[in-house]
Amino acid sequence: MLDKANTKVDVETLMAGIGRNARAAAKPLAIASTETKNAALLAMADAIEANVATILKANAEDMERAEEADLSPALKDRLKLDEARLAGVANGIREVAALADPVGDVIAAWDRPNGLEIERVRTPLGVIGVIYESRPNVTADAGALCLKAGNAVILRGGSDSIASTRAIHACLVEGLKSAGLPAEAIQVVPVTDRAAVGEMLKGLNGNIDVIVPRGGKSLVARVQSEARVPVFAHLEGLCHVYIDKSADPEMARKLIVNSKMRRTGICGAAETLLLDRALDTDTKRALVTDLIAADCEVRGDEAVQALSPDVKPAEEADWSTEYLDAIISACEVDGIDGAIAHISRYSSNHTEAVFAEDAEVVEKFFNEIDSAILLHNASTQFADGGEFGMGAEIGIATGKMHARGPVGVEQLTSFKYRVRGSGQTRP
Repeated sequence: MLDKANTKVDVETLMAGIGRNARAAAKPLAIASTETKNAALLAMADAIEANVATILKANAEDMERAEEADLSPALKDRLKLDEARLAGVANGIREVAALADPVGDVIAAWDRPNGLEIERVRTPLGVIGVIYESRPNVTADAGALCLKAGNAVILRGGSDSIASTRAIHACLVEGLKSAGLPAEAIQVVPVTDRAAVGEMLKGLNGNIDVIVPRGGKSLVARVQSEARVPVFAHLEGLCHVYIDKSADPEMARKLIVNSKMRRTGICGAAETLLLDRALDTDTKRALVTDLIAADCEVRGDEAVQALSPDVKPAEEADWSTEYLDAIISACEVDGIDGAIAHISRYSSNHTEAVFAEDAEVVEKFFNEIDSAILLHNASTQFADGGEFGMGAEIGIATGKMHARGPVGVEQLTSFKYRVRGSGQTRP
């Protein structure tokens, strides 16, 4: 057995090789035709459908370990695959294939007085490193998106999903090979040693161009703290819903339950409910009791506690907690100004929603809140690249540089300038 020191050296060597292979694969990918990339993607989707039994068997191994490790219900929900979810994974890849190819797209073009013709054109980023936890579907989502945008990708899934990740990855490689693209275009880190993450954060000797973390707060915080390459990330999805006095009561009741309870473990799930103090008391009570009836624990301030004896007292920490569970914090605020003040103080700048019929309230909400995604009269669960028409997403970015909101194929490109002249010299 290798000792700890030698294990680290082996990981460094392994990861360096993965980095070199990714960089080599990125070159033919950058110039691959749309038809070739789409052929690979469609073959990947077919391979996943043809190997459902194999993937589910691997996922059962991961789920068994998750039970033994006593993972939270939210993490187990993210980890679990079934036939319906795998059908969704395959369909997601096909949706990516149907997207317009961003590579070579002319973003802008203009002529200069001296006759120079200038174009700004989309180009692949190069090699992308994706570090994620629990969700084996990210393997397919990230692999497909990076391929469509002409990038090679290095995938480092969590140890809890290693069997599922490998099974899905085998289908992606099958698709690459069938289209004549290098198998190294999509690589999975084959070890669970955390040292592999450290090597990726260092950039693999300049072979990684950007890192995308997708997971819990501790993972993303580590990536943002240690990465020596650019990062597309969000620290957490602390999403707020504000219900204004002008809201349609029945619409609001339907939307808040969906925002919180459709899937509690995703980053677009509502975590804090803000009720306009001027909202009708019966409506406020119905909003809270609907959540409770849906088996959601409500933690409220004194005003919300007065609406139902089943509301538990909220503590200060609740306002800054991403539960990823059937729990929501709730308080009353003084109209739209109170809502903006609360969101500005506690938000992670991911997703916020306003339920209102007053157009001025909606415009104020949209203009003064600076989160990546803002919704009006729609569930926060729509904070998703697929729902935005981008195909699968690689994550939600809450920073302000380069990519923000759902990170789809366009966000996985950079650009270059093409300048055409006719003999001009600069005086």
